[in-house]
Amino acid sequence: MNTRTDNDGQSPRYGQGRDALVAAAIRVVANHGLRKLTYRAVAHEAGVTYGLVSHHFGSRDALIQAALEHSVRASVVAFTTAPGSGDIDALFGNLSEMVDADPGTQAFQYELILEARRRPELRPLVDDLYKAYRKVLAQEFSCSALPVDDALVRLVFAALDGLVFQQTALGGADNTRDALSRLRDILNGLKRQP
Repeated sequence: MNTRTDNDGQSPRYGQGRDALVAAAIRVVANHGLRKLTYRAVAHEAGVTYGLVSHHFGSRDALIQAALEHSVRASVVAFTTAPGSGDIDALFGNLSEMVDADPGTQAFQYELILEARRRPELRPLVDDLYKAYRKVLAQEFSCSALPVDDALVRLVFAALDGLVFQQTALGGADNTRDALSRLRDILNGLKRQP
């Protein structure tokens, strides 16, 4: 059996199983879409038995929720290279590198978002995903002396989301970096005077 694992070709070691299964679920969705996410597909991808996936998650929805939470934790760190510093030049400093390093995590999120259009029961997960990102962005804005109003946070997040989507789908990290630099210039112009 030819499977991918996070452990140099070995099945996950004891204590790493759940994380390896979450990572495998993200890869399955990123490569084949949310509709192909099954316990069997995840088990095959992780190089473990089908029963282990069921044991750790109990339901497909629980697996999706765990994978989404993992993907948000992996992505939100790219919002700034200096959390809480107020340094606008640090905002989005590693975003294009994060996408290049792990486009599958972003593809997983976009697959979930698109599937939520067809399956309304997934909509709360997508709402929570976007709320988590906007919350972190609003926190960084408040540290940066930027106005923290919902419209500005939504606007900037929409720009980030679009740039990440384009880079995930088409590549072009240099284009993303250039656009982010311009976005930081605009935000510097919006800073509140002390």
